[in-house]
Amino acid sequence: MAIVAEISIEADEFLLGRIIAEYPGLSVEIERVVPAAKRIMPYIWGYGTDLDAFEAAMKASPNVASITVLDEYEDRALYKIEWEDPAEQLITGIARTDATILEAHSDDEWLFRIRFEEHAGLTRFNKYCLENDITYRLNRVSSLADTGAGEDDYGLTEAQYEALSLAVERGYFKVPREVEYEELADELGVSVQAFSERVRRGADKVLESAFNQAVSGKP
Repeated sequence: MAIVAEISIEADEFLLGRIIAEYPGLSVEIERVVPAAKRIMPYIWGYGTDLDAFEAAMKASPNVASITVLDEYEDRALYKIEWEDPAEQLITGIARTDATILEAHSDDEWLFRIRFEEHAGLTRFNKYCLENDITYRLNRVSSLADTGAGEDDYGLTEAQYEALSLAVERGYFKVPREVEYEELADELGVSVQAFSERVRRGADKVLESAFNQAVSGKP
């Protein structure tokens, strides 16, 4: 039976996390990971004000074979990164256990939602992490049936729910806007970048769930 594992991991536990941690104006979301013959190629979205510096650092890194900008907007860009095997051990471990990244993004720490085809896959991943000195926290394990659309919490993380509910309560989405991100972020004791990403991801999940329910005719 397929399962979904939610894990939290500190940035200094894996290479991509350590590189991104050097740029406080940058947050990252892993879109998908493609295992090639000899290298692992993650596709990631970068958000924030440090995109140029991040791209230059990746190009200069001896652990990166190549980085390609696939799409770019004012404050975000989609990259394809090709790592020198086995430089990025965490992403390599996910690929080698035939797991699929459903969600992965940086905040105060990294959150991963990973789908394994069976419990044995999670066991292999845990063994791989132990062998490569990668420490993570397992937050929850659930079956796919337990993670479907229509859940009361819309699949929000605790941090996303806290930020989104505060933004709604304080009138961020009203016209005219009654509060700015700076004030809300300060209230939660997080950076503006972290707060905005929590609200954006949370709103995306709520809207996607509402849209799917409307299309399928659910109440």
